[in-house]
Amino acid sequence: MSFIENPIYVLAVLCLMVLLSMQAAKTRLGGKLSAALMVIIFTAVLANLKLIPSASNSIPLYDGIFKYLASIGIFYLLLEINLPSLKKAGAPMIILFLIGSLATILGILGSWYLVSPETVLGDKGAIVAGMLTGTYTGGSVNFNAIALEYDFHKEGALYAGTIAVDNVITTIWIIVTLAIPAIMRPLWADKKIAVKAQKEDHEQVDALTLESMLWLFFLGAAAFYVSELIKLALPQIPFILILSTFGILLAQIPFISKLGGSRSLGIYTLYLFLAVIGAYCEIEAVLELQHTGLTLLLFTALAVLFHGIITIGIGGLTFRDWDMVAITSQANVGGSTSAIAIAESLNRNELVLPAILVGTLGNAVGTYFGFLVVGIL
Repeated sequence: MSFIENPIYVLAVLCLMVLLSMQAAKTRLGGKLSAALMVIIFTAVLANLKLIPSASNSIPLYDGIFKYLASIGIFYLLLEINLPSLKKAGAPMIILFLIGSLATILGILGSWYLVSPETVLGDKGAIVAGMLTGTYTGGSVNFNAIALEYDFHKEGALYAGTIAVDNVITTIWIIVTLAIPAIMRPLWADKKIAVKAQKEDHEQVDALTLESMLWLFFLGAAAFYVSELIKLALPQIPFILILSTFGILLAQIPFISKLGGSRSLGIYTLYLFLAVIGAYCEIEAVLELQHTGLTLLLFTALAVLFHGIITIGIGGLTFRDWDMVAITSQANVGGSTSAIAIAESLNRNELVLPAILVGTLGNAVGTYFGFLVVGIL
């Protein structure tokens, strides 16, 4: 094992990048870019310089952050959510998410028509289109479900290249969605949907004490474990939906909702998740495929671009809450975890719960949409 694969070294670097990004966000320039964006850029640079592992030589630590820390981070953020917020933000978020899902399908089909990836990928082109439809509707669960159905994971370099392209485009789209509100407001007046603020007193009691830390660690680990047991008994239900349900229910208990530090822990774990997303942004893996990689990159980039244009256009004609449009689009392309990070970065904490719900909705329908596109093509 080389030193850059040492999990303690990598964890220290990731933590340092989160720390530096948060400090940089306090500067004038950094405040415009946001800590979420900078931590992605910092770790992407390090990974492509081979100072930390990237997608092609991923280590178990990355898997652990994806599987455990990101999920528990979502759980912690849900502990300060109140259910009444759904009455005002639930319907618009779901409608915008469904618009984004339709935009993903139309984007894939439109990009297929313009790029004609089947001339390079052959009969694998339709499978790639279905995988990308699934992942840009719900997430990597849908991506892999379609790949396994067609044994695409046995394609080696092409499979790795597709993952690398997905990581690159997803990272770029995080940057785009962070910028959408700032770009669109001067061009098209914002009509922000009024959503009741959630437990404003949490800002004042968010200090992490020893007692609250002990409770939060216990609750996070216990909720995760019980959710895994339920997942084994009911495999058809997405795991994150089970864990989120625990968070939502526990948040209605006054003692738990008043525990300080849940938001801080949640945000920190999500920044670690974004740090790994940056590390997975591997340019070299795409370039090694040469013409095939460039075709994949162009096809995917155009599909997501069409998704964005359609989502922004219809979103502007309907709700025109640019924060909400950005968050729902990110829930499509990047999944619920990165959508939550966008919501936090845009200071729309009241949209965290809707972001979770539409993200899990994407997990539920993404595979179906992916197979639909494979069937069409």
